[in-house]
Amino acid sequence: MAGHGTDEHPHGADRLCDAGDRVYSRAVRRGRVPRTDAEPVPCLLELALLHPDPDDMDWLVPTAPQEVMTRLLRGVYDEVGESHRRVGSAVAAFERYAGLGRRVQASAMASASQEGGAAIRVLDGLSRIQAAMDDATEACTGEVLTVQPGGIRREPELTEGLHRALALRSRGVRMRDLYTHVARHGQGLLNYLELMGEAVEARTLDEVVDRLILFDRTVAFIPANADHTMALELRHPALIDYFVTVFDRLWRLAIPVAAPLPDTGIEGISHREQSIAALLADGHQDAVIAERLGISVRTCRAHIARLSETLGAASRTQLGVRIAQVGLDGAAARLPDVPAQLTPVDRESPTAR
Repeated sequence: MAGHGTDEHPHGADRLCDAGDRVYSRAVRRGRVPRTDAEPVPCLLELALLHPDPDDMDWLVPTAPQEVMTRLLRGVYDEVGESHRRVGSAVAAFERYAGLGRRVQASAMASASQEGGAAIRVLDGLSRIQAAMDDATEACTGEVLTVQPGGIRREPELTEGLHRALALRSRGVRMRDLYTHVARHGQGLLNYLELMGEAVEARTLDEVVDRLILFDRTVAFIPANADHTMALELRHPALIDYFVTVFDRLWRLAIPVAAPLPDTGIEGISHREQSIAALLADGHQDAVIAERLGISVRTCRAHIARLSETLGAASRTQLGVRIAQVGLDGAAARLPDVPAQLTPVDRESPTAR
């Protein structure tokens, strides 16, 4: 998109360029436009007037004109010197757009939150994800629930969102965090929990679902792509209720970080090896087992070798038989059924805390 940067589009959302006006109007009338239509007018993406369609990333959908107008008015009132002029400009511009898309937006607006935010919003780029998380943190008054998959938490993952956690603690917000058992071995997590004190309660499981953050049971954030450079901001009540139910069920199964992990009851077999045995019995390959438990493939294979030695198995097939014979194929720490799209993938992300 060389040659079409912000230097050629030095305007705000209340006074679009001619090209931007045409593309945004078309998007409002039709409900969406191909991503290629917006290449000559990057201002529409930079001003968040268009954003990726959650169902098809090759298309862009318009932000509701009413939502844009609300966002503009908030900024306008912060600019005291020009407030009267810009309020009139914003209202005049977006009343016309609202008329164009009234039928298309009716359904979406019915499911929007009371604050005027979209029920499902795609956050494209790390800076937008960070900004949305900061806004949700500032608005939060009661509770934050998080699921943090993967293994030992790295310092950058724990410190990236520390300012949000400290701000929540200062306002008396309570936090409940779910991690994998492997995360217990990281000093960074222990330091974080000591710093946060009673504001945070943490528990662990053999495996958890993908990263999830819930603020006040009204807004949730989940990854939207594999490398976690996109996220979904969700405010639809049915989705929020679903995520809360999943979290509460996992929480009841989880073990407090301050409590020791239970013994397997079989001499010579660790709790982690019991989890590996259960996943082997389900037919999972080494890489999948490692990913779900938050350990490396090399470490996983070392545990499998030790498990084979302990159970006297000379082959992978024989190991499966031995696992069934001693009852390790029915590990107690299994997850309840959850949708496939919620299976864990541990990658560094702005939603790490």
